[in-house]
Amino acid sequence: MKYNPNEIEAKWQKYWLENQTFKAENNSTKPKYYVLDMFPYPSGAGLHVGHPLGYIASDVYSRYKRHQGFNVLHPMGYDSFGLPAEQYAIQTGQRPEDTTSVNIDGGTDKEGNKIAGYRKQLDKIGFSFDWSREVRTSNPDYYKHTQWIFIQLFNSWYNKNSDKAEDISTLVSIFSTEGNVSVNAVCDENIEAFSANEWNAFAKEQQERILLQYRLTYLAETEVNWCPGLGTVLANDEIVNGVSERGGFTVVRKKMTQWSMRISAYAERLLQGLNDIDWSESIKESQRNWIGKSVGATVEFNVQNSNFKLAVFTTRPDTIFGVTFMTLAPEHELVSQITTAEQKAEVEAYIEKTSKRSERERMADVKTISGVFTGAYAEHPFTKEPIPVWIGDYVLAGYGTGAVMAVPCGDERDYAFANFFKGQQGMSAIKNIFDKDISEAAFGAKEGFQLVDSDFLNGLDYKKGTQKVIEELEKLNQGKGKTNYRLRDAVFSRQRYWGEPFPVYYVNGLPQMIDTQHLPIILPEVEKYLPTEDGLPPLGNALVWAWDTETNQVVNTDLVDNKTIYPLELNTMPGWAGSSWYWMRYMDAHNEKEFASKDALAYWESVDLYIGGSEHATGHLLYSRFWNKFLKDKGFAPTEEPFKKLINQGMILGMSAFVYRLDGTNTYVSKNKIDGQKVQPIHVDVSMINSSDELDIERFKSWREDYADADFITEENGKYIVGREVEKMSKSKYNVVTPDDICNEYGADTLRLYEMFLGPLEQAKPWNTAGISGVFGFLKKLCRLYFDDNSLIVTNDAPTKDNLKSLHKTIKKVAEDIEGFSFNTSVSQFMICVNELSTQNCHCRAILEPLAIVISPYAPHIAEELWSLLGNTGSIATVDFPVFEAKYLVESEKEYPVSFNGKMRFTMVLPLDLTKEQIEEIVMKDERTIKQLEGRTPNKVIIVPGKIINLVG
Repeated sequence: MKYNPNEIEAKWQKYWLENQTFKAENNSTKPKYYVLDMFPYPSGAGLHVGHPLGYIASDVYSRYKRHQGFNVLHPMGYDSFGLPAEQYAIQTGQRPEDTTSVNIDGGTDKEGNKIAGYRKQLDKIGFSFDWSREVRTSNPDYYKHTQWIFIQLFNSWYNKNSDKAEDISTLVSIFSTEGNVSVNAVCDENIEAFSANEWNAFAKEQQERILLQYRLTYLAETEVNWCPGLGTVLANDEIVNGVSERGGFTVVRKKMTQWSMRISAYAERLLQGLNDIDWSESIKESQRNWIGKSVGATVEFNVQNSNFKLAVFTTRPDTIFGVTFMTLAPEHELVSQITTAEQKAEVEAYIEKTSKRSERERMADVKTISGVFTGAYAEHPFTKEPIPVWIGDYVLAGYGTGAVMAVPCGDERDYAFANFFKGQQGMSAIKNIFDKDISEAAFGAKEGFQLVDSDFLNGLDYKKGTQKVIEELEKLNQGKGKTNYRLRDAVFSRQRYWGEPFPVYYVNGLPQMIDTQHLPIILPEVEKYLPTEDGLPPLGNALVWAWDTETNQVVNTDLVDNKTIYPLELNTMPGWAGSSWYWMRYMDAHNEKEFASKDALAYWESVDLYIGGSEHATGHLLYSRFWNKFLKDKGFAPTEEPFKKLINQGMILGMSAFVYRLDGTNTYVSKNKIDGQKVQPIHVDVSMINSSDELDIERFKSWREDYADADFITEENGKYIVGREVEKMSKSKYNVVTPDDICNEYGADTLRLYEMFLGPLEQAKPWNTAGISGVFGFLKKLCRLYFDDNSLIVTNDAPTKDNLKSLHKTIKKVAEDIEGFSFNTSVSQFMICVNELSTQNCHCRAILEPLAIVISPYAPHIAEELWSLLGNTGSIATVDFPVFEAKYLVESEKEYPVSFNGKMRFTMVLPLDLTKEQIEEIVMKDERTIKQLEGRTPNKVIIVPGKIINLVG
């Protein structure tokens, strides 16, 4: 018998599929455990060896929990809506639903490219997914529930008194009986007060406009990241260095009417909830910073010679007498209205320039100082002195009020700004209000000072000064204490085709929700996926995209009469819509009536272990917590938090290869022959490089047309040596290694073990295919404990103490490692154990049967095969994990080094329970001792039981 991984793995993958070995039950008497991976976006590039790292780790854990007797839910699906598929469709003239399907299921695309398909790739690695619960966010039977959740958000408001979302009907009830003066809600700013009588007298359209100011999802004119090249709005995390991550197109800030989600209502709960979940501190800190809670005050400054007021939020109201200028965000709505004629051209040019920088870029850039004086002056609320008003891109429109009162003596950015524009018109001298020196830098501490030159605040500290100034501002009706959050409402509209359609039609410009019984509203066919000629989103190209309120159907667009047939929303939902609740759909994936039944939700509750990338810290992980809390408020989700424990896997890096082209030529110099010559490094496909870093020159020349007549300066032996560098694994760097190739050559079990063996799960580590042969050799050595070239060689012999010690060391170590997510050290322990058992010539069933179970979470295919060869029926997957017995690790004997005058001469094995006297008696009678002493009597015999024996003199 020989170890044939391809044959073994195909056999057991077929068995698992046919027997639904990993199907989880919703009504099990076993305790539940829910393990979830961040589901993939199915691109045509497929998986490379870096992608399965987290999946393998979660699979090891899932299998281990099954061995422990848990009913494990370990599902998989696809985050299949999104911009990449749409852009690919535009480029190739294919339908995104077709390319998405091929990318998942495999096949040949329109261009003749053979696509392996994510499902086949995942199956090949042997994951214990419950495929009966697969979801695809682009399937109508999935996104009908995303549409339903959107409607629930639209029909809800956030009651600060109850600190939760409530049905909009309760707000309407308050309005109709009390008006809105006593309503304590999260809502738009500057809402006008009205009485119950006024509300009841309002026309229906007016009431709807008012309710939009309170709803948890609402239409508003919002500053967005607009990408003309892609024809859509982008999220901050889709922008890199001021351009779109996809395509590298310019991104500008502009105002558009968009759907938004009032995530800001949940800011405090999102902050406090971090205390209750087992996540890394780095991820928690990222979310804390993104939420950005700050306690301070709002202050109103009157703009001189106008009726305008500038509201600012400050965390340091105690420094109000140190204000020497004000700075507005370039996008602030009052900029155009207060800028003087003399400054207009300069201000407009600056606004145009800064519109090309993303908010993230502006926040991160603390070195660049830029700004323009508007020519306007505000009035200090207490001294009535004029304060020059500037604009600067270090102030963001969406944070606070989009304006700051600049106190250079107490803030580093204000200090740098004031010094940069020192002496210019509109920049006052820095005023020091602290009893500290600020000649070199601002004094930003909140303690260790007394206020000076601050009128009624003189002599006070931060705490007393803050309290006093808020009292005085309230007397003037020009400010009050306030808690502020950096977290802003999330823009929820995208000018794309390939996304969830909104279940919304418009009557007189006001949004109306389609009744939930008519969902899903299915994405229509369009001829092209670009915006229309007049700038409408791609759905503006749809010929059948209007809502008939009588038949409750989508009908031809040209039938719109705004009487019974109305236009449908042309935007689609963003990529994070479907991923903000998908873990709950897995709980009850085939429920047609609701996103999941109450029973299923009550049983599974929340995800016990979530594994995915840290890049989602302030995107998906924040939005999903928000939706979960909302659904909890409305009585649908059973828990406040969706993910109990989160593990972020590190990145597997590729080992890139480079050839070196002499500048201005088509000649390539071997790495060791460059010798100061000016060369350009060029990425080359790693498949052309052997384990000695030698380039296959003929393959390189036939790789691309422009390389066909290339010349090579080689080493003396005629070899061309490439350069190597560790980089992110990427198709563009030609350093991608596919798991399919590894599985075909070495088997999936080798791939699984090797990826776990590379290093700690949460750290980045380079891939080196050369190291995989050692793991393959280990599996062959494991097999030789069970069978030789002819047959099974397992015996029923009683195990020795050494056999049992090797086994139980491994049981203990592996169980501890899996619980602690230290998977790499488990693989090391397997290798140690197999080496020890091989040396011991162990072929005992009592050892090898439990060993197969212990290794099965990591190498499930060979474990199943060995389990079967041992005569067992059924799968090894749910067999109880072996119990560690400490008694087998208790040492009963000790091999003592016996030394004479400090030099070890021989060893002897003695029982550990002997006394000093008994040990001395045995040693002195030993023939080797007698020979060493040559008739002498030692002056001293030093014995430390369990450690040393030393005869002196």
